[in-house]
Amino acid sequence: MRIIAPLAFFALTLAACNAPAPQASAPPVPGSVAVTPPNFHLPEGGDCSAEIARYRAIQDNDLSMGHVAQSVYNQIKREIAAAETTCAAGHDAEAKAMIVASKQRHGYPTNL
Repeated sequence: MRIIAPLAFFALTLAACNAPAPQASAPPVPGSVAVTPPNFHLPEGGDCSAEIARYRAIQDNDLSMGHVAQSVYNQIKREIAAAETTCAAGHDAEAKAMIVASKQRHGYPTNL
C-alpha cells in the first residue's frame, strides 16, 4: 500500500505537467455552434476601438459557426491587430479605414 500512494502522486504530478496551459483569449472552436447564441450583442460606439471590437466579435462568431476558415480567421485577426495598434496611436480614421479594407477584402458588408 505504501508503494501505491507515491506512484499515484507521481502519476498525477506528471499528468499535470503535460496539461496544456490555459489561454487568456482562445479563439472559438471552428464549427462549435450551429446558430448565433441568443445573448450575442455587438459592441456599441463609434470610435475605432468600437469598430474593431464589433469586427472581432463578428469574426469569433463566424469562426464558431464554421462560416470562415481558420486560415482566413488568422489573417483577419492579424489585420484587426494592425488596426488596433493604429487606433491606440490615436489615428481613428486610419484604423477605421483599415477595418473597412479588411471587410472588403474578405467579402463583409461595409455599408451597414
